[in-house]
Amino acid sequence: MNTDTETHQDDRPYTHGMVVIHRGLRREARLLAELIAAVAPGDTTRAAVLAAHFRDYRLGLHNHHHGEDELLWPVLLTRVDLEAEVVLRMEAQHERVAATLAAAELVLPSWVSTAGEAERDRLVAVLTEHLAVLVEHLDAEERELLPLAARHLTAAEWDAMGEHFEAATPKPKLLFFLGMALEEADAAERAALLAGLPLAARLLWHTLGRASYSRAVRRIRGRAAVA
Repeated sequence: MNTDTETHQDDRPYTHGMVVIHRGLRREARLLAELIAAVAPGDTTRAAVLAAHFRDYRLGLHNHHHGEDELLWPVLLTRVDLEAEVVLRMEAQHERVAATLAAAELVLPSWVSTAGEAERDRLVAVLTEHLAVLVEHLDAEERELLPLAARHLTAAEWDAMGEHFEAATPKPKLLFFLGMALEEADAAERAALLAGLPLAARLLWHTLGRASYSRAVRRIRGRAAVA
């Protein structure tokens, strides 16, 4: 293992923030399958709401993974030896996750147009597969990849992924994705994530974002969120 590129303790990245983000992704992937399975045949209005949420979820997950593809894997591969297998496996898992999302997108239009029972059940089957592939990847990333990142990346290199996500994501969606991450965060996790945002973004979250996220969740799930 290379040791000369390992970071100093005071420049270590806050990798636990990724665990908090993953918690939201797992939840939303699970709920998508459950909520769509519960849609009554013919309820195209409800189908349209959940289809829009799926596309938001897919956008957020795509941008999250794209940041890793562009900014995390290449850097780590220059700094690890035996652990390169872990990084390459994470890359391959990204491709599997993306394939399940693409498969869901193919099934989605036919369900949205009619809210048919058969179309709904096909979509739920694809989303159930997506959840399994996603959870396998996120679990492995937390167990094997995050310790490597903590040893080999600087805080600035790690934070570049968040900056990439912000730049790649439409501004109206950013507060929703922040709410996704914060919903199940404890007080310390919430404080750490918010502390990494500019002051203006923190103020926007407290003045507008929390209420906006709660309204969105009520529309999607039929109940309010805690974020």
